[in-house]
Amino acid sequence: MTTRSCLSIILAAGEGTRMKSSHAKVLHRIGGLPMVAHVARAAEAAGAGDISLVVGHAGDEVRKAAEGFAPKAEIFVQSERLGTAHAVLAARQAISRGYDDILVMFGDTPLVEADSLAAARTRLAEGAAVVVIGFRPPNPTGYGRLIEKDGRLVAIREDKDCTEEERKIDFCNAGLMAIAGKEALKLLDQVGNSNAKGEFYLTDIVEIADKAGLAVVATEASFESVLGINNRAELAEAEAIWQNRRRRRAMLEGATLIAPETVYFSHDTEIGTDVLVEPNVWFGPGVKVAGGAVIHAYCHFESASIGPNAEVGPFARLRPGADLRENSKVGNFCEVKKAVVEKGAKVNHLTYIGDARVGAGANIGAGTITCNYDGYSKFFTDIGEGAFIGSNTSLVAPIAIGARSYIASGSVITEEVPEDALAFGRARQKTMPGKGKELRERFAEAAKAKKKSAAE
Repeated sequence: MTTRSCLSIILAAGEGTRMKSSHAKVLHRIGGLPMVAHVARAAEAAGAGDISLVVGHAGDEVRKAAEGFAPKAEIFVQSERLGTAHAVLAARQAISRGYDDILVMFGDTPLVEADSLAAARTRLAEGAAVVVIGFRPPNPTGYGRLIEKDGRLVAIREDKDCTEEERKIDFCNAGLMAIAGKEALKLLDQVGNSNAKGEFYLTDIVEIADKAGLAVVATEASFESVLGINNRAELAEAEAIWQNRRRRRAMLEGATLIAPETVYFSHDTEIGTDVLVEPNVWFGPGVKVAGGAVIHAYCHFESASIGPNAEVGPFARLRPGADLRENSKVGNFCEVKKAVVEKGAKVNHLTYIGDARVGAGANIGAGTITCNYDGYSKFFTDIGEGAFIGSNTSLVAPIAIGARSYIASGSVITEEVPEDALAFGRARQKTMPGKGKELRERFAEAAKAKKKSAAE
């Protein structure tokens, strides 16, 4: 298989009107990745060396997105919607280069598995000219049936055209197809449009190939893997299937998910062995969790790195650039953004750390914030190794807190603190006996007068 060249043609020209969206259907996301990108990944995993994207509606939007998930993909435009065979032929230039195998896929089937595609390619290598990927749905009504005879696929019959006997067939057309490269253009060019819609249907090549004496066969994929997405409800169903696959993979690879159904992964989430994940955790794109880490309940992560044996949460948020090193801790109701929390450092509760470094072994008290933004620019806070930051402290950046220094609770620190120093940044307490009673009486009278005035 490795010696056979392969082109994957992904049809992504559908308008997706049932999605009720201003965006192209194939760009709606599963696991944080556009549907069409999932399809491209499956094609690559099945050995497709080259990818052609056939776009139509929102073609520029799809083209721009493709730069991120398939930068080498060749874009072809289907200017008119004249059927699936017409869409495939939009990539005629690519097909004519002489690939051994051609995979025809759809940008709205994000759950397709590489194994199903590889199985179809294997049949091509064994001599088939056309391989149709089929599936067995719970209810075949409405699907085209795969009509087989003596191990050959002789036709794809639409449900409305089936005889009563053919309607009993539960093996249905998934739409995905593999075609021998040397036969592809000859077969596609024979597809006509003598039908009610005047369109060129890819499925017609089955009968064309069979009549030409070429081998046409069907392979089987799971119902889930060929699920097409047409609306938001089906998108949610596909997301649920994808998440279940990903959760299972994480657990089989050595992570413990206490309540798997409440944990949500992204397409690029990396989870190490012996990681413990408690319920209700969201892994956004770009998150890496090293072995032995503990993720407590109700956490939200995005573009963050969690080091070996680190501990996070509950109710913690790691924003882009958060980098928690070995044995560090970020506790409940804490937020970390674009900051390094070095080995053994602790940010235990009710704290915001942004644009900062928290040195190894440092301790950040409850209610501490790094004041990193002046309304125009962001500034950096450097907290040295072993520093102790007392509760309810504001560190006004840019600022450096020296190693092993001690910041008194309730301080507002605006100047550099050297190593091993003690810093206070708060006003001296003043107590005025009886003044509290006087204030309460004054406020009560003012409130009473306001209420009386409103009534009049």
